[in-house]
Amino acid sequence: MKDESQDRHIPEASGASPPERTPRARFAKVFAFERPADRLPMVEWAAWWDRTIDRWKTEGLPSGLDWEGALRHFGLDVMVCIGGGPMDGDLMRGVPHGRGIVGDEADYERILPRLYSDAAIEQVAARAADLRARHERGEIVIRIWLDGFFWYPRTLFGIENHLFAFHDRPGLMRRINRDLAAFNRRMLEAVCAVITPDMVGFAEDMSYNNGPMLSRECFNEFLLPYYREVIPAAKKHGAKVLVDTDGMVEPMIPWLLDAGFDGVYPLERQAGVDIPRIRAMYPRLLMMGGYDKMVMDKGEAAMRAEFERLLPVMRRGGYVPSVDHQTPPGVSLEDYRVYVRLLGEYAARAAQEPART
Repeated sequence: MKDESQDRHIPEASGASPPERTPRARFAKVFAFERPADRLPMVEWAAWWDRTIDRWKTEGLPSGLDWEGALRHFGLDVMVCIGGGPMDGDLMRGVPHGRGIVGDEADYERILPRLYSDAAIEQVAARAADLRARHERGEIVIRIWLDGFFWYPRTLFGIENHLFAFHDRPGLMRRINRDLAAFNRRMLEAVCAVITPDMVGFAEDMSYNNGPMLSRECFNEFLLPYYREVIPAAKKHGAKVLVDTDGMVEPMIPWLLDAGFDGVYPLERQAGVDIPRIRAMYPRLLMMGGYDKMVMDKGEAAMRAEFERLLPVMRRGGYVPSVDHQTPPGVSLEDYRVYVRLLGEYAARAAQEPART
């Protein structure tokens, strides 16, 4: 498909550094393993379940707050996620969760007209243009979302059939990921012509509580070639590239580094992920998340103990602390306010106290 965004003038993305003591400056400093002027970023990249917000409204949270309004209400830095998936938003309408719409090449050919559209890319580029002035002032951090090469075929095949497809449909799996890689490169070129993103995140979810859901051999054959196409396209614009995969990701970290990733999130504690252990093994790996959400309803002492566990890593840079995956509805509004207060305290300590080995 022709990328129509090339037919209209898009101003070059600014390379100017944001002022210090802004969300974007703090984020950039930490991801460069440098100390922010005042404190670490205080972000929630995927903050709350809908049911959590519903509960909080009954406990005094003002109604009518949008995502950014809620972040600002709590005194958090604003991270904005922009991105568009490669498929028509209505294509999966009515499909039960976990089921797919592609079983063979004929199915894929049938839906191709509704995939990888220029319109989807232009919509995201337009969103980036709307955010550009605020981004350049440092008011917001911008994360670009890209569908990854495990996530997207799973959406098309369905969860179970996707795992069989590595064996049963290898040619189709490669074709899908070739097409996705081309789409993702086009997306990056269009968006990065407008802004310099702070972070690019690949949505994957290819690890769960017991570790990776695919072998190293499958990773190397079906995912690695396409990462090596797309990741350099992001890095040439100065973006840090991380992968979003839940559960026990630690066995996969060498694979991800080999693919060119800079880091990983959300680092779920309940799956046994240990941030101090990861930092000891991978001193330059970028990390975001890692704060055990399961302590957030256990009182201030438990929440403080969790920050103490993470503080040595926070001091060393390269790590943005955040709830490891969406604050659950068991956490009260008062609990969350305590969490945010402690986050601010430890974010300042991490920036001001000397790193310790």
